[in-house]
Amino acid sequence: MWSTYQEVDRRLKMDLRSRAAFLALIVAQAAHSIEEYVFRLFDVLTPARFISCLLSSDLARGFAIANIALVLFGFWCYVARVRHGLPSARGLAWFWALLELGNGIAHSAFAFARGGYFPGVATAPLLLGISVYLISRLRAAPVSPVRS
Repeated sequence: MWSTYQEVDRRLKMDLRSRAAFLALIVAQAAHSIEEYVFRLFDVLTPARFISCLLSSDLARGFAIANIALVLFGFWCYVARVRHGLPSARGLAWFWALLELGNGIAHSAFAFARGGYFPGVATAPLLLGISVYLISRLRAAPVSPVRS
């Protein structure tokens, strides 16, 4: 029974490069959030405005609160789960990789549709590149050795 648990645990662990990619993705999201704040995404995107107004009557403050919470959650995922290679790390990595892939695609599509700059598009390539890399790592290396 114990060996079965160890085998499952081994399949769930992430290797060093995947863990580093996860951290890089959270750092990229922090930079992305700053760009969105500086160029006032909450003024041009209805869902951002809606979330911002739920948190504060001042849209800029509400947007900052939401993005700080998002980035802090990402860092918590890294520090408390991913860095230590806990079984939940892979699921969290998949969640973040897919979230940021969608985020990068959406900002690129909005900029394309607008025919010019859209808040967040400058850092969207970071989100896209790192999330694609992380997804490729998660798919290619489902098993990593357990270190005692």
